Amino acid sequence: MNEADTCRTYVLPKLKSAGWEDETITEQLVLTPGRIVPIGDRHTRKDGLRPDYVLFIRQNIPIAVVEAKAEYAHPAKGLQQAIQYAEMLNVKFAYSSNGKGIVEHDFITGIECDLDAFPSPEELWERLKGTLKFEDEKDETDALSQYWQEVGGKSPRYYQQVAINKAVNAVIEGQNRILLTMATGTGKTFVAFQIAWRLWKSKRRKRILYLADRNVLIDQAKDRTFSPMGQALHKIKGKALKSREVYFSLYQALANPVTGENLYEQYPRDFFDLIIVDECHRGSANEEGSWRKILEYFTAATQIGMTATPRRTDNVDTYEYFGDPIYIYSLRQGIDDGFLAPYRVYRVIPDVDASGLQVEQGVLDRFGREIPLICTGQKTLKD
Repeated sequence: MNEADTCRTYVLPKLKSAGWEDETITEQLVLTPGRIVPIGDRHTRKDGLRPDYVLFIRQNIPIAVVEAKAEYAHPAKGLQQAIQYAEMLNVKFAYSSNGKGIVEHDFITGIECDLDAFPSPEELWERLKGTLKFEDEKDETDALSQYWQEVGGKSPRYYQQVAINKAVNAVIEGQNRILLTMATGTGKTFVAFQIAWRLWKSKRRKRILYLADRNVLIDQAKDRTFSPMGQALHKIKGKALKSREVYFSLYQALANPVTGENLYEQYPRDFFDLIIVDECHRGSANEEGSWRKILEYFTAATQIGMTATPRRTDNVDTYEYFGDPIYIYSLRQGIDDGFLAPYRVYRVIPDVDASGLQVEQGVLDRFGREIPLICTGQKTLKD
């Protein structure tokens, strides 16, 4: 039997006999489309990554990966491949099978062992939730809350699932400062919506504020990505309306450093349960920044910062305020996966750098002053 025969004849029946139903099993899930490879003015793609089976405990919440190999191969032959996929999906259980034998890698204990049958969904969830800091059954229920099915015809990519699930679990566990670092173009606004949706629908966070420094970010989020929330949405402009549940605002609309008029002070300090800060490296987390006082005023709220900028000298305040990112999806990873196009660097040397700036006698600068000259051979250069 080849690998496909093994899947149909042995692996899938064993999964179903363990209690996994059709809606919890996804075969050949496309994790990545494959890296884009430029060829002249065209391009091609490398092969994408597709696990044989991904097991889901709920919609968009994976819990295990299964790799199948031909019947004549050793049961563990696909285990390293399964481990790679499991790490990408941030799941704790990886399996390899030739249809007869099953090998499990448990990331929680670090133990690999041979099995006669696949564990049931209930068993894996019991093992997994033991690592999470849930206090009661509501925490467990909220951790498995439903996503909005699709936004703009898009369902979440694998790394977006990871970011959303990690953020929701961090909120449930009581973490008040959360940071997600995701490269530009990888869907931070989409991730923010799904986080807000799940916490809002589960009534864990009833009043939500989405903060940014540019109207285009606010309007795009409110009118497009967050549109499934309907009448709950409101953009703050000049008045402290308090009858909605999901608010959008510019920093400048809440605080005016020049006049000292602070609209945010018209809201109680505990008014918002959740604040999502888009492009949080732009100054709101900086102690000397103009907008830091907004976050400090609503300090009781859970605050999620979102940035595309990795830690570096000029944004260290962001990482000190929010803490280390709970998830990072880098530009390099996005290019390797094929979700982002690779870039080319063109070196451009301006004429001034190449041959020097030539100035005629008597030329004035913009302030009306004559530009002094230095003569070097045949060239006349600016002093």
